[in-house]
Amino acid sequence: MRLACLFSGGKDSTFAVWYMLSQGHEVELVSVIPEPESMMFHVPNASLTSLLAKAMGLPLSTVKAAHEHELTALQSLLSSLKVDGVVSGALASDYQKTRIERICHSLKLRSFAPLWHIDPSVYMSTLLSANFKVIFSAVASDGLDAAWLGRELDARAVADLKKLPLHLCGEGGEYETLVLDAPFFRKRLKITKADASWDGASGELYVKAVLEDKP
Repeated sequence: MRLACLFSGGKDSTFAVWYMLSQGHEVELVSVIPEPESMMFHVPNASLTSLLAKAMGLPLSTVKAAHEHELTALQSLLSSLKVDGVVSGALASDYQKTRIERICHSLKLRSFAPLWHIDPSVYMSTLLSANFKVIFSAVASDGLDAAWLGRELDARAVADLKKLPLHLCGEGGEYETLVLDAPFFRKRLKITKADASWDGASGELYVKAVLEDKP
C-alpha cells in the first residue's frame, strides 16, 4: 500500500515510518507545521521535517495551520494525496488517535498506529538497539530540568526517566524529541546551532542543522 505517514521529526513518528517501510509499504511524509499552543502536533523544530525527509530520501508534503484549523488543514492535505491509508506514531493518546481516525473515515482511508499500546520499556529498548539517535527538544514535567534539553536519549536517560512520575515515552507531553539519525537514513543531521529557552518549569531547544554523510 501507499501510505501517508504523519511526521514531526520526533522519535515516534520516525519509528512508525521505519516500521511501515520494513513491512514493504510505500511511504510519503506529511507534516503539519503548527502554532506553539498546539496540543495535537509536535512543535519544536517542526521546520526541520524537510531536511529529515531529504535524509530519508522520502517525499514530503507540509501545511502550516493555525491552532483552530489544524485538523481541517490536515484533512485537506490528505485529500489531495493518492494514498491508501494514514500512519501515526500514537502510543497511548486517544485524543490524537481518534481525531486521525475520524479524518481517515471521512476520506475512506485506513488508519494505522503501529506503536499503539506498545509496552513503553520494550519500545525504548527497541529504539536504542536499532541505533536511533535522538535528543530531547522540549521538556515540561517535574523532574525534567533545563539540563535535559539537547541530552541524548540513551540507556542512561531511559533509566533516569523510569525514576520519574511520567509516561516513559513522553506520551503525556512531558517531553518531545528530535531524531538526528536512524537505521534507514541515507544521511544524518548535524546540529550547527542550538538555542535553549527555559522558564523555570519547562523549556524548548531550537536547532539549526545540516545534512552530513554517514560513516
